[in-house]
Amino acid sequence: MRSDRSLSDDELDAFGAELDALRSRTLADLGEVDARYIRRVRGAVRLCCWSGRLLLMAGWFPPTWLLGSLLLGLGKILENMELGHNVIHGQYDWMNDPEFAGRSYEWDIAGPADFWRHTHNHVHHTWTNVLGMDDDVGYGVVRLFPEQRWKPFYRWQPLWVTLQALLFQYAVAIQHLRLDKLYKGKIGKDEVRPLARQFGAKLVRQWGKDYLLFPLLALLLGANALAVLAGNVMANLLRNLWTFMVIFCGHFTEKAAVFSKESVEGESRGHWYLRQLRGSSNLSGGRLFHILTGNLSHQIEHHLFPDLPARRYAALAVEVREIAERYGQVYNCGSLAAQFSTVMRRIWIYRLLGNEPVSAGTSRSGSGY
Repeated sequence: MRSDRSLSDDELDAFGAELDALRSRTLADLGEVDARYIRRVRGAVRLCCWSGRLLLMAGWFPPTWLLGSLLLGLGKILENMELGHNVIHGQYDWMNDPEFAGRSYEWDIAGPADFWRHTHNHVHHTWTNVLGMDDDVGYGVVRLFPEQRWKPFYRWQPLWVTLQALLFQYAVAIQHLRLDKLYKGKIGKDEVRPLARQFGAKLVRQWGKDYLLFPLLALLLGANALAVLAGNVMANLLRNLWTFMVIFCGHFTEKAAVFSKESVEGESRGHWYLRQLRGSSNLSGGRLFHILTGNLSHQIEHHLFPDLPARRYAALAVEVREIAERYGQVYNCGSLAAQFSTVMRRIWIYRLLGNEPVSAGTSRSGSGY
């Protein structure tokens, strides 16, 4: 059960000021070490992807096919999580390097980066876990909190979640099309059509690269095109499942809070920081684990400081935890297995009609601070 101390207006102002000061100190310290790090990540992505693709050319021979698929999947995970996601947030705009420019970076997944810049960077990070404003709460198909109004199709949400996990790169892209609003007549086809064309163009590029170009190249080189195709499918599947797991652990664990629209009216800087803290969940682990999650294992720090380089989150977490505890706030952190098991429990419990007791999933309404 989550138990946070309520803060007065003066305490909220002081809480926000401390976090603002921490952010400012970190910004002032950015430099060559950070630039060198992200360039090394880019190099690791290229090495993993090209090594994996080369090994897949050896055909179905078990060691090379499996290793090739794993290496290609690792490269795609690194590109998606530690490179693409963080660059798109503008974390490295200060480098003035076009390759790491947040407004123009295009990543190696089905959804256009422009979609993500709006639905994730703007909407989700502004209205984190606010019901009716943050579309990431259940992504429109999953009931994760008792505060969400129950709908009949939630009965089958274990199936919807499984499909979403397997096809996660497509799920987050389709989210931006707002097909639910189209179905309800809240937006017209003229608004959706250009977005659908943009999505279709990106799909052609992605499928053409993974499922046509490299299999054809294998044929030209006398290699097994089917083995190459299957390796690309496996790599994308691994990336989808890993990304789904990490992202769902970010805001849907047992101690994560949700908020009403009324609770964010006239929200101050301190209120906003507090909502990010209460609505986010961290994962414990070693340095390699944090890199593979794109440092979204430090989801709290990411939501407090989304434009700071993610490699800084581990150090920031020490100070953020101390500040949170000093203000009587729960710092939600646990292992991947423990946190993900609570997410799965939510999915199972809240598939049924009715608002279960808070203790069943220990959700916490954020109607007040």
